[in-house]
Amino acid sequence: MTGTETIEAELTLADVEAAAASIAGAVVHTPTLHSKTLSAITGAEIWLKFENQQFTAAYKERGALNALLQLNAEQRSRGVIAASAGNHAQGLSYHGTRLGVPVTIVMPKTTPTVKVLQTEAVGGKVVLEGETFDDAYETARSMEQQLGLTFVHPFDDPVVAAGQGTVALELLADAPGIETLVVPIGGGGLISGMGTVAKAQNPALEVIGVQAQLYPSMYDKIKGAALPCGGDTLAEGIAVKEPGAFTSRVVAQVVDDIVLVSEADLEGAVSLLLQIEKTVVEGAGAAGLAAVLAHRERFAGKKVGLVLCGGNIDTRLLANVLLRDLARSGRLARLRLSLQDRPGALLKVMQEFAAHNVNILEIYHQRIFTDLPAKGLVTDIECEARDRAQLDKLVAALRARGYAVSQVELN
Repeated sequence: MTGTETIEAELTLADVEAAAASIAGAVVHTPTLHSKTLSAITGAEIWLKFENQQFTAAYKERGALNALLQLNAEQRSRGVIAASAGNHAQGLSYHGTRLGVPVTIVMPKTTPTVKVLQTEAVGGKVVLEGETFDDAYETARSMEQQLGLTFVHPFDDPVVAAGQGTVALELLADAPGIETLVVPIGGGGLISGMGTVAKAQNPALEVIGVQAQLYPSMYDKIKGAALPCGGDTLAEGIAVKEPGAFTSRVVAQVVDDIVLVSEADLEGAVSLLLQIEKTVVEGAGAAGLAAVLAHRERFAGKKVGLVLCGGNIDTRLLANVLLRDLARSGRLARLRLSLQDRPGALLKVMQEFAAHNVNILEIYHQRIFTDLPAKGLVTDIECEARDRAQLDKLVAALRARGYAVSQVELN
């Protein structure tokens, strides 16, 4: 996977440069910025490419637009179709509408309403069919034939991958000297395009892919592994069970390695980007930073380019991620205490919280469903501390006074 194999390339730098010329002025040349704070935290020199600042908040516009611009007049008049519940749907719909090309998007019936509305808001016609993405894909392929539409694949298409590769053209021009690119992998379109550019410009430039541990599909295919693939991941944008055939071949040529990141890694990276860079990214968009944080020794001292590939995350989910990160850091906690059910018992506990300046947020009593004696109760206290050290001092003080205290931990 070092890119040294002497086989004919299926995607070339010239293809990506042609795509860049085609889409110039119609997509945002997003900023590439050095992060002093993230560099200090990770031990690497971190450069961020803010693709979450595209109009539809994701890089997918690039490949979708490049595909649309290849259509002939008849294809444009008939329209295009795709199966997608994510950023590809919005990118294709937005640019199709802008160019006067009818766009139909097939989504599973289980797609969250907000994604349907976002796609319709930028001009796409949404058809809800089936319970899974595979069902929607089959329907889209069927409609392609029945209605004479042109199918635009979200990743397994050289034209789409060439469009995605323009991210690397901009990144490497704006931040010369980058030694390592860390790129999220779902179906493989983005890393195929970016890896092609990187290896053509500098064969020594390291290209590392990142997948969520729950969806290691490209990892399995390239490494010959058989890790299970499935589950509810924060990085739904790269939750692909079967990578592309074309993209898999390109990845085998231009990608040096693929690493996996946990859900906790992804949550921490999303939270850190909001706290440090004041930028909102979705789970897939934070995968690159998650990899650098999870594999610090691998990237230490290197000049690393990360792509914040998308920023479409549900606000309620984002709130949960931020609160869970506070809990992992020790700033929020739920402490479980066993108390005697008598007047003043809770007051004494609250006085201990006050003495340690730990703020109580919520209190939950449980008298019935407990294995304690009838005169006992379980109390859960959600609280807010300055840091973990302050919380640990409180717990130690409570135990010194004879209380049985445990902390409800996150996975």
